[in-house]
This record gives sequence, structure tokens and C-alpha cells, in this order.
Amino acid sequence: MRRELGLTQADMAADLEISASYVALLERNQRPLTADMLLRLARTYRLDMAEVAGDGGAEQTARLHAVLKDPMFADIDLPALATDDVAVNYPGITEALLRLHTAYREEQLALADKEASGAEATDQADPVAESRRFVAARRNSFPALDDAAEALATQAEQAGGLSGWLRAKHNLRVRRLPSDVMAGSMRRLDRHRDAVLLDDSLDGASAQFQLALQIAYLEMRGIFDAILKGGQFATESGRRLTRRALASYGAAAILMPYTPFAKAVEARRYDVEALARQFGTSFEQTAHRMTTLQKPGQERVPFFFLRIDPAGNVSKRLDGAGFPFARHGGSCPLWSVHRAFERPREVITQWLELPDSQRFFSIARTVTAGGGGWGTPKVERAVALCCAAEHAHRLVYVQPEAPMQPTPIGVTCRLCHRIQCMARSAPPIGREMLADDYRRMHAPFGFADG
Repeated sequence: MRRELGLTQADMAADLEISASYVALLERNQRPLTADMLLRLARTYRLDMAEVAGDGGAEQTARLHAVLKDPMFADIDLPALATDDVAVNYPGITEALLRLHTAYREEQLALADKEASGAEATDQADPVAESRRFVAARRNSFPALDDAAEALATQAEQAGGLSGWLRAKHNLRVRRLPSDVMAGSMRRLDRHRDAVLLDDSLDGASAQFQLALQIAYLEMRGIFDAILKGGQFATESGRRLTRRALASYGAAAILMPYTPFAKAVEARRYDVEALARQFGTSFEQTAHRMTTLQKPGQERVPFFFLRIDPAGNVSKRLDGAGFPFARHGGSCPLWSVHRAFERPREVITQWLELPDSQRFFSIARTVTAGGGGWGTPKVERAVALCCAAEHAHRLVYVQPEAPMQPTPIGVTCRLCHRIQCMARSAPPIGREMLADDYRRMHAPFGFADG
């Protein structure tokens, strides 16, 4: 708190009428924080006592336990009590380790990008890759945004909804205007008229999301900035894209607050359509939110999310589980997400198996963006949610008595060494091709042994 206020130990000591050495002892946890001292802090710096109390280090402890599960620490004896002791009594060391591990994850993901593409240059200057790597390194989980959003959702409910909250808190009216008046914008904050303007062609779920997004930008700027300080961006565009991703995260967390949403996904066994109806959100918004349920101590099934267009271009990729093909997936034509366009609006399930024998369960469905009137442009895309096979029994889509018949897929053709695959579009890295002067294989390419 002292650092956040920009004070030296001597400054704070003078404000509280104690010695600088006593401040130092308090900061090192070598003196108890008495009730009198708490009252002095609250009076002097106008603090909410609940804010001073915090959570007793529970979040830091849970985060540290999660980090120490990394396979790189598997051969080290790390007793739970010792981990708890470090997290509670040495918060500075805990934060340093957490930052270091996050930086390590980012570098690992950057290296995976380089190896998968087979290129010499990294994608450091690619703003989209920068943003995706930042989010993936944190497993698409931002507890500070979840906590702030949950408080805002409670306030909005008491105010009669998002529109009522905007009116009460910021004196902003919500107005819906024709598309031609909005001039290509879905949402616009009009400070001159004290209004949030929405395109009247938006459906209910999209309109609510845009209101939640505006609230996120109004109320969560400080949290965005604090989170972004933990990243390293080579481009300003990468930073801005990441900030936009954080705002979308915050908006979804307002519409689907962590605690009630996490309870609902278990109660409804991860039924995306049922959850969407319960929270008044779209299929895509709900599936997207399900990838974020990794708050330390309150984790749910880890998913990754993919969105593609009919040409196979990946327009969104969110990883809440660290899956190897979450970074590069979407290009294997054997994955049912590519066939979802043949069966619009139908949930398609599929068991998947990677070349290294890892198995996953996937659901895919088409979603529509735009539209809203005759002749209004719209875009059809397909989204997929995928989890590891060990978690699949918790999903409503899996029938326990049904046999598991996985489809063999690859991360990308360049990294997949299934030589008999009829759908292959490129040879894998490191395999010598056979000449076909005398023999032509059914598979697109023939390879030498080894």
C-alpha cells in the first residue's frame, strides 16, 4: 500500500506518528498489525477496512500452488505447508516467482510459434501473436477482473440492469439508433449528450455485451493498466489488442459473474446452450467465458476455444488449459469444427487423438455475427470447445456407455507425422520424401523410413 501511495517509510511513519523502523518491521511481518494501527491506517488514508483486510493471502497461495505443479518442479519435494508459509509470510518472493514463471511461459509459447512455423524469425513484431501469447501465458484467467466484475454485476442488479446502472452511476442514457445513423459503429459513448448509443440491429445478447463492455472501459481502466504492466510488448498495436481482450473479458465477467457462473456450469454439466439461456448470452459468449474458469482455488474444467471461418482462417483462439494445439490448431481438416458448416446450428461432438496419443473431447457449432434485417451483412463462423479426455465425463455431451472412438488429428501437417493421412496438405518437418517414378501412394506424399 505504501508503494502504491508513492510514500517512503519515513513519510508513512510521519503520517501515522510512529517510527520508520516500526513501519519496516510491519512490512517484514515481524510485528503484528494491531487494531489501533488498522484504525490509524484507515483514518489517515481513508481506506475501506475490508480492503485492508484482504483475503489473507489465499489467492497468492492458490496461484503459487498452481505454478509449482509445473512438470519442471516434479522432482522437487515441495510440501504444501511450506508453500503456504512462503505465500503468506513472504509475499514479495511469491510475487517474484509468479512473475518469473509467467515470463517463462510467454517465452515457451514464443518458441513454440517459431518451431511450428519452421521459420527463422519469431513473431515478436506480430501484434496479434503478441496479444494471444500474453493471454495464453496467463491461461486466459484474470482474477482481478473477475472480482471487480462480480461487484459491478451486483450493483447493476440492484440498479435494475446495466442501463439503470449507467444512468445512476454515470448519468448516461442508453439509446438505440438506426445503423445508418451509427455510421458503422455498434456502440459509441456520446459524452456531449450523456448517452451510450447502440446500433438497433444488435440482438439482445450483443446489445447487453456492448453495454457491459462500456462499463468495463469506464470502471476497470486501472485494472487493465496493472495487468498490462506485467507484459512485454514489441508493438503498441499488440498492447492495444491485449487491452481490448481484457475489456472483453471484463464485459463477459459482468454478464456471467464468476461465482454464480462457475456453480451453474457444474449444475448444468457444461451445457453451453442451457447456460446461454440462463444468463441471457449468446452461444459464442458463453463458450468463450467457459475458457476463463481457472481462478485459483475455484477451477473448473479447462477448455480451449477456437473460432474459424469457412475458409479455415482462425479469428479467435483462447487457451485456458495449455493444450499443445491451442496455439496452432484449426488447420487439420479431420477436426469436426471444419464440418460444422454442413450442419448449421447443430452441436457436433468428437473424440480426438493427437500423434503423441493425447486424447481430447470437442464440441463444435456454427454461430452468426451481424444480420438483424433484410439485406444486412452477416458472417457465419464455427466455434469449438475442447477439453482433455480426463475431464470429458463431466460434460453433458458425453455418454458414459458410448465407446470412445477418437479421430486421429494433427496439430498442423508440418508437425504431424502420420504418413498415411489422406488429408495431408504438406509433408512433415524432418522427413525425406520418396520419388514416385515407379510407385504412387494413396496418401498425398510418400516418405522414407526413419
